[in-house]
Amino acid sequence: MTAHDIMIILVMTFPMFIFTIYPGIWLSDYLQEHHSIKESQKRSVMLVITFFGALLLSSLLHFV
Repeated sequence: MTAHDIMIILVMTFPMFIFTIYPGIWLSDYLQEHHSIKESQKRSVMLVITFFGALLLSSLLHFV
């Protein structure tokens, strides 16, 4: 993997947020209801899941 591939994947990550925001919200709501996490932890979970999901989608789109 070259630096060009990494740059392309990171650029494609931002449009993928459209597709990964719902799973991030859903998972954070689920964790808040069933495991009673705090609001700040809920927001952190939502952001992390959204970012890594978008990164996964963009890398799959680039390499497949």
